[in-house]
Amino acid sequence: MHEIITLQFGQQANYIGTHYWNTQESYFTYAGQDESPVDHDISFRAGIGADGQDTYTPRTLIYDLKGAFGTLKRENALYELQQQDQHGSRQAGGWAGTTMPLQLPPIAPSSYQQALDQGQQAPQLGTESVRFWSDYNHLFYHPKSIVQLSEYELNSSLMPFERWDTGQELFANLDREHDLLDRDIRPFLEECDQLQGLQVLSGIDDAWGGFAAKYLERIADEMGKGCRWVFGLQDGRRVTRERQMLQMLNTAQSLSALHSSASMHLPITSVPARLPGYVEMDGASAWHTSALQAAAVESVTLPTRLRRAEAGRATFGDLETTLSNDGNRRLAALGLTASVAEDLEEQGQQVNGHEDSRMTNGYTNGRGDEHEQPANKLDIDFFPDIASSSRAGRTSERRTHTFSTVESLRGPWKSPDDIADTNADSRDRRRFADGPRATTHQTNLLFPLLTSYPQIFRFRGQEMLALKASVSTSTAVADRIRSLEGTARRVVGLEERETLCDGLVGMAEEYEEGWSGDEEEGDDD
Repeated sequence: MHEIITLQFGQQANYIGTHYWNTQESYFTYAGQDESPVDHDISFRAGIGADGQDTYTPRTLIYDLKGAFGTLKRENALYELQQQDQHGSRQAGGWAGTTMPLQLPPIAPSSYQQALDQGQQAPQLGTESVRFWSDYNHLFYHPKSIVQLSEYELNSSLMPFERWDTGQELFANLDREHDLLDRDIRPFLEECDQLQGLQVLSGIDDAWGGFAAKYLERIADEMGKGCRWVFGLQDGRRVTRERQMLQMLNTAQSLSALHSSASMHLPITSVPARLPGYVEMDGASAWHTSALQAAAVESVTLPTRLRRAEAGRATFGDLETTLSNDGNRRLAALGLTASVAEDLEEQGQQVNGHEDSRMTNGYTNGRGDEHEQPANKLDIDFFPDIASSSRAGRTSERRTHTFSTVESLRGPWKSPDDIADTNADSRDRRRFADGPRATTHQTNLLFPLLTSYPQIFRFRGQEMLALKASVSTSTAVADRIRSLEGTARRVVGLEERETLCDGLVGMAEEYEEGWSGDEEEGDDD
C-alpha cells in the first residue's frame, strides 16, 4: 500500500499540517462521484470509533507545547466515549481519596469551528480570528496522534523553547521515561503493510530542531535505512541581531545532525525573500505563511499519494533516485509557481523551452545569461537566504549549476510528449552520468482553495489553481551552507566547533565535486 506517516513538531509545523490535512480531506469522493486520483489509504488509517462505527483518521503524530492546541482535544466526537471509559477505569483502580480538579478556563471555539460542527456555512476567516492552528481544522484525529509536551508552555518568557540543546534534552528526558518510539510511533508503524516513508515537518532554527534530530536519530537506529523527508522550517521574519545569531546557530546544528538520519532535507523559510505580484500575504501571520508553505509541500509530495503511474505517481524512493546522487546530496531547495489552468491552456504551456512571461508574473530568466537563471526557475524560492551580505556579494557573481530537479505539475503545464522526453533524457543521463538529471510528474488534480485557506493568491474568482512545484540540488545550496558554516565558526563554542563546521563543509563539498564553474555551459541546459 506504500503508506506514509507524517510527523509534525511545533507551531509552524502544525499550522502547515492543518492546511495539509484539510486539503487531503477535500480529495475524498463519495457515492456517485468519480474515483479520486489520490489513494487515501496511503495517508489515512481505518479504525473503530467509540460507537462502533468505522473511522478514517490521518497517519500523523502532532507534537506541540502546552497551550498550543487551542480547542483541539485528544478526545473528540469519534473517540470520546472510549476515552471516558479509560479515564474512569484508571481512577477506580488508583487513588481512592477525594480529588479536586484544577482547570484553566476553557478556550472558546472559533465561529468557524462552531459553523463546521453545526453543519452550517462557515464564515470567512481572517488573521484576527485565527488564534491557533486548530481554529481552521476540518478533521478528527485519533487520540494517539495528539502529543502535548507539558514540560514547556507556548510563548513562555520564563522557559522559552528556543535553544537547540533544549530540544535535545527534552527528547532524552521523555524517551528515558516513556520510550517515545514505542509509545507514539510504533502503533502507526505496525498498521502499515509496506511503509513508503516518513515526512517530517519541524522547525530547525529553534529547540524543535534538536528534538526532531534526536527523534530521527532514534528512528534510524531502530529502522535502519528508509525514506525520511524533512521539511525544515525557518522563521523568515526580521528579528533582533541576537535572536538572528541564535537561529543561525540552531539551524547549523540541525543541518549537521539531520544529515545522517534524513534521506532528504528541504529547508523552508516562512517568508521568501521575493514574492511574485500574485501573492499577497501577512508575514506576521502563521496562518498566512503556513498556507504558502503548505501549497508547496502538499504539491511536491502529491505524486507519492496518487493511485496510478500514468497519472503522475511516484514514490519517495523514485524522487530520491533523481535527487540525491546515491544519498550524498540530501539537502535540496523547494520552489513554487502558481497560475490558472485556463490561462495555461491558452498560452500553450511552454514553446520550444521558452516560458511565456505571463506564466512567471513578468519575471525574466536572468540578466541576459540563461544559465544564471534557468528556464525552469520558479517564482517563489523557499530556500532560506542565510548568506551574509558580504558573502552574498561574492557568491552572486558565480552562476548556479543545477545537478538535479524533480517537478510536480498540477494542471496543463506541459504536454505528455514533453514530459516523456524529459524523463527519458533523465534516465539516459543517470545511466551515463552525463548532465543534470530531471524528472517530471504531472496530474490534472488542481490545488483547491478551501474556506480554511487564506486569500493569499490574487487570482480572483478561482476555486482551484494550477501549481508547479520543484525540488532541486544545485551549487547555490553549497554557497548557503558555507555561509552558515562561516557564521557558526564565529559563534559556536570551541569544543563543538570542529565537529559542526567540518560536517557542514563536507555537506557543501558534495555540491561542488565533479563540476567546476569553468566547465562548458552546455551542461546547464
